[in-house]
Amino acid sequence: MKRIILAILTVLTLIPLLSSLWGSFQEPQIQGRLELYQTNLVLQAAEYDRNSAATTSPEAIATLVEELTGADPYGTAIKQYASVLSSSKENLALFQKQDTTATQQATAKKIVETEALINELHLKLGILYAAANQTATAQEQWQAIPTDDSIYAPLVEVLEPLWIEGNAPENTANILGDRLETWFRQQNLQQFFKVTDSPEDLALIQQSIQEAAQQAFFKLTVVTILPFSVGIFGFGFLIFLLIQFARKRQEALLFADSSTAWETPWDGEIIWQVFIVGFFFVGQILLPLALPVLLQSFELNPSGWAVREKAAYTLATYAMMAIAGLVVLAASIWKFRPLPKDWFQVKWLDNWTVWGLGGYMVALPLVLIVSLINQQIWQGQGGSNPILFLALQAQDQVALTIFFITASIMAPLYEEIMFRGFLLPSLTRYMPVWGSILLSAFLFAIAHLSLSEVLPLMTLGIILGFVYTKSKNLLAPMLLHSLWNSGTLLSLFILGS
Repeated sequence: MKRIILAILTVLTLIPLLSSLWGSFQEPQIQGRLELYQTNLVLQAAEYDRNSAATTSPEAIATLVEELTGADPYGTAIKQYASVLSSSKENLALFQKQDTTATQQATAKKIVETEALINELHLKLGILYAAANQTATAQEQWQAIPTDDSIYAPLVEVLEPLWIEGNAPENTANILGDRLETWFRQQNLQQFFKVTDSPEDLALIQQSIQEAAQQAFFKLTVVTILPFSVGIFGFGFLIFLLIQFARKRQEALLFADSSTAWETPWDGEIIWQVFIVGFFFVGQILLPLALPVLLQSFELNPSGWAVREKAAYTLATYAMMAIAGLVVLAASIWKFRPLPKDWFQVKWLDNWTVWGLGGYMVALPLVLIVSLINQQIWQGQGGSNPILFLALQAQDQVALTIFFITASIMAPLYEEIMFRGFLLPSLTRYMPVWGSILLSAFLFAIAHLSLSEVLPLMTLGIILGFVYTKSKNLLAPMLLHSLWNSGTLLSLFILGS
């Protein structure tokens, strides 16, 4: 009877799981948006003027800025925006083909959002071309925006005469306002003050441009140079490990055989039970069905909440999922106490920090390489974790703190207990250690429900599994997982700002 119930729950779990994965196939990745945010930072930093910047070492900063922004930042930005525009148009065509009743409402929302993004990209591409003195091409981009667009059409009405004809219609400054990101807004205002012959205002906006350029330089340093430096060290360390493995084999750090396996007192049915009931059924079916009903009873609608409320909702949902999963895990293995040696070990007085930091340094270049290959495979599709979009848009300290608690504390604790603490060792009863690491990493990646993230997350999962296998201390993969998520959140915060 128990196995029949588990079989039914498995089918019930697989339906929404596969549906979510298929749905993610038709969703855009966050990577394209991140690249545009970083492009905007590059554009800001490229405005650095060593002659007008108030700094003690303008030459040194100018040299670093040139290295970070490249020889032709405008040309690079135009290519990047044009690439995202092209993929967005492809997405729109795909959405417009989806006219089934079941997906009509969701698809209609995607169509509206994608059309707005396309108009935004046309507008910004026009400003980029205009700033690069290609006004005819700029006008082509602006004329692609429908005249009935309430957000961007009014901007086009003042941008065309401002950049092409050299005059400023009435209320130009008010219309420009704060609708665009820093670089685009500053370029428009600088052109406006040139056209209206306002030297004092022009001097102020140019000073503001230099301040923004210096801030962008330091932000780019954090999101590029620091990870790159750590990644180079990690890549060198990885090469050392491979050479050591080739020469020493069984004595090498990368070597893992049956001697590193765990003694597992339970069979595959317990593994099945913990993950189907505790992880997937509760997390993918029970909570998604129960929470909307509960919120509706209190007349609450999360779609209309601010980012702070959405962050708190994400934390509460994840906490409930984690508690339920751990309760099922504890109940499933309770009768096998006392557990054999090395199960769920947490050893504070150990070298877990070395394993965690070392694993993080190796993970950076490996996941980056896999991600670059992955982008070529998915071409901007495949979906992304929804929390990434929220964190990217969140410039609220309370919301960011809540996201940090969720992603950098709770997720490493819960997911490492489930995937490395329980699943990986349990699998060593049926397969070699490396096979267990690979399978647990694959399930770890699938559990995040985004097709485009499977390969990068599986790579991270393999490193997490190896670190745990060698350290036999849950603190090591927890530290690595926390560092990874913290670095991601920090990058999102900097790019979003």
